[in-house]
Amino acid sequence: MTKLLKIVGVLAAASLAACGGSGGGDSMGGVPPTPPGGSAANITISDPFPSMSFTRPTTLKQAPGDASRWFVAEKAGIIHVFANNVSSSSSNVFLDISSITAGFGEGGLLGFAFHPDFPVTPEVYVSYTRTGPVSYLSRFTSTDNGQTLNAATEEVVLTVIQPESNHNGGDVHFGPDGLLYIGFGDGGGAGDPYGNGQNETTLHGTIVRIDVNVAGDYGIPPSNPNAANARCVQGSGGAPCPEIFAWGLRNPWRFSFDPVTGKLWAGDVGQGDWEEIDVIEIGENYGWNVREGAHCFTPPSGCPTTFKDPITEYNHSLGSSVTGGRVYRGTEIPDLVGWYVFGDFGSGRIFAIPENSAAGVTPDELLDTTHGIVTFATGEDGELYFADYFVGTIHKIEAAP
Repeated sequence: MTKLLKIVGVLAAASLAACGGSGGGDSMGGVPPTPPGGSAANITISDPFPSMSFTRPTTLKQAPGDASRWFVAEKAGIIHVFANNVSSSSSNVFLDISSITAGFGEGGLLGFAFHPDFPVTPEVYVSYTRTGPVSYLSRFTSTDNGQTLNAATEEVVLTVIQPESNHNGGDVHFGPDGLLYIGFGDGGGAGDPYGNGQNETTLHGTIVRIDVNVAGDYGIPPSNPNAANARCVQGSGGAPCPEIFAWGLRNPWRFSFDPVTGKLWAGDVGQGDWEEIDVIEIGENYGWNVREGAHCFTPPSGCPTTFKDPITEYNHSLGSSVTGGRVYRGTEIPDLVGWYVFGDFGSGRIFAIPENSAAGVTPDELLDTTHGIVTFATGEDGELYFADYFVGTIHKIEAAP
C-alpha cells in the first residue's frame, strides 16, 4: 500500500502509506456524464457519533443484517464494537490480536469480513500482518453468539510472505457468489522492483478468490483462471496461482461489491502520477507495472494496449492515494443513487462516477475535505460513511441543505 499513504512525509508521519511521490500529467479526457439530477449531487459531511474516536482506524463495517452496531478495526490489531446511536460514547473489544499483529509501515490489522450468515455461522475472516513481514488471512470464531470473537480460535487460512513493509493490500470481502475475495499489493518498493505485478506465480498484485465454505483451510473455485494448478504456498508457486481472480494491480487498498449489480470495484493506489479505479473482472490483467492507470510506466512509451483499462483515474494535482469506495444505494441522497463514490487519502477529496460509466470517464469531484479518508462503509440502510485515519473519527455523507 503505498496506501494508506503516498507522500513520503505523510507516510513517515502515519506509518501507513501509499508509496509513490508527487507527479504531474494531464487528467483524463472526456466530459463527465450528466448525473441523474442534472448536476453533481451536493453533499456535506456530518458527525454521527460525536463522542467516538479510535486510534488509526483501518476498516469500518456493520455485520450482515445487524444495523444496531458498528465495528471498527484499528491498525494495532483490535476490532471495537459500539452501538449505532448518536449518543454512543464508548466501545467494547470485539477482537484483540494486538499481541501478534505487527504494525510495521503499512502493516497491521487491515481488513475483516463477516461470514454472510453471521452469527449463525459465527466466523469472521481477518486480514493482518505479523513479523516477517507476513500477511495472514485467518478465521476467528465467536463463542458467545456474535458478541465477541475468541482470539484462541484462530485458524490460519493462507499466508503471503511480504518482501517489503508496504503495499500489503489487505481488504477482504465475501462476494455475492459466497466466495471470499482478498487483495494483495505488489510486494512493495517503488516501481515493483520484484516484477510481481505481471507474474501470475505470485499472489502479489492480485485479487484472490477462494472458497472457505469447505472442510480445511480453503478450496479453489473451479472457474478461477488457473484453477487446475497446484495451490501456491505462502504466496508463490511454480505455476500460475489457482487462487488468482485478477492481477496486474499495484495496491488495491479498498474494494467493494455493488449490492445491486454485483460488480467488483477497486481503488488501486498509483506510483507517482496516477490514481485509478477499476471494475475487477475475472481473468483480467490491469497492467501494473507496465502501466500506471491508463499510461505507460515501463517503458514510458510504446507499452502494450492489451490490458484492462481503468474506469477512471486522476492525477496528483487532485490527490496522492486513492481510497476505493462504494456504489451508493441509500435513500437520503436521491441524486447520488447508482454512483460509485470514492476518495483520496492524501487530499481528502471525495469523487463520484456513474456506476454504468465506460472506461475513461472523468471523475466528478463532490467535495474537498480535510479528512484522511482511509475507508468507506455502507450501513445496512445503504447510507455511506467513512473513517478518518488521523483523527480517528467516523463521518457520514449526507445531502447538503
